[in-house]
Amino acid sequence: MDGKNCSSVNEFLLVGISNKPGVKVTLFITFLIIYLIILVANLGMIILIRMDSQLHTPMYFFLSHLSFSDVCYSTAVGPRMLVGFIAKNKSISFYSCALQFLIFCIFADSECLLLAVMAFDRYKAISHPLLYTVSMSSRVCSLLMAGVYMVGIMDASVNTILTFRLCFCESNVINHFFCDVPPLLLLSCSDTQVNELVIFTIFGFIELITLSGLFVSYCYIILAVRKINSAEGRFKAFSTCTSHLTAVAIFQGTLLFMYFRPSSSYSLDQDKITSLFYSLVIPMLNPLIYSLRNKDVKEALKKL
Repeated sequence: MDGKNCSSVNEFLLVGISNKPGVKVTLFITFLIIYLIILVANLGMIILIRMDSQLHTPMYFFLSHLSFSDVCYSTAVGPRMLVGFIAKNKSISFYSCALQFLIFCIFADSECLLLAVMAFDRYKAISHPLLYTVSMSSRVCSLLMAGVYMVGIMDASVNTILTFRLCFCESNVINHFFCDVPPLLLLSCSDTQVNELVIFTIFGFIELITLSGLFVSYCYIILAVRKINSAEGRFKAFSTCTSHLTAVAIFQGTLLFMYFRPSSSYSLDQDKITSLFYSLVIPMLNPLIYSLRNKDVKEALKKL
């Protein structure tokens, strides 16, 4: 696109989920409740892990960061979406839009990688229980988390810069409830092949690392569990992984469906539902999955 035909955009208009007055009130109440649950459940999980010394283990260290990521990327989307239900002015400034996407992308990527790190932690705990505290020391855990956040920041920065350097010369109306890549690529009048290639390459690399890490870790876990003689011991070992596997299946399945498609196959109405699921529903489910199926968390809650 020639520079002279590429006009600058100062703001975008977010269409939101629905423009029907009756539906908007119901949706506002529903998603307000969901967002409050996200805040209470995830912040409660973080505080509980910090307060209870029995939960000062690598597994719960990573779980506290999972809750932190859930709070951050849901907060990047949730409040602005709720305002859109009741405010007449649906505009969001160009830089606010970029910042919203940057924060969302950082912590969504971080959660993706964190799930693989948590699988590695379970492998160490089950396969090498006697060396677990040495191999997963606080220094190792901190370095792993630093790597997770660094990759998230790098990927988010590259995608944000490439996306918001595009030309938006025909319309500034985003048919979505937040500033996400798919609707912005459809809105642009520039050639978006480079952006799509970057998404497939970088996020594909992150997914490859994540899924490979998950697969290898659980292969070793299965081999280790098979060596346990008692059925009770095998069940106890596997039970520590069920919550994690549930979270992985929900999160990874949604992301793969959302982003690993060419832009020509996007259905924005369908993608709004998918986006709602991974931006608000998953952050609500994660603390519930880990608390309802976890004896240590239940015991820590009883002590309060």
